[in-house]
Amino acid sequence: MGISRDLKEKFERYDIEERDRIIRMGWEDRTSYEAIELQFNLTPSELVHFMRYALDENGFKRWRRRVHEQGKLKNKPHDDYRFKCKSQRMDGSTKNYK
Repeated sequence: MGISRDLKEKFERYDIEERDRIIRMGWEDRTSYEAIELQFNLTPSELVHFMRYALDENGFKRWRRRVHEQGKLKNKPHDDYRFKCKSQRMDGSTKNYK
């Protein structure tokens, strides 16, 4: 499955720093598709094509798996997937900390 000539030309217009930034934003959990679209004018489907274009096959598969898993986690209550130390209180402070 290839990408269209127009998309390939669009991707090649980005310089190295912009490509690296798009990839980093794609991997970040807190970055939304809307933020990437505002900054780089890439729709979510174009971002998927870009990641397929920019990453190797295994890297792309790992990224897709991660994005898919993150989508499942967003539907769960926040405390189910957030790591919290046993001694940490709800306000973020810790017990018996000196």
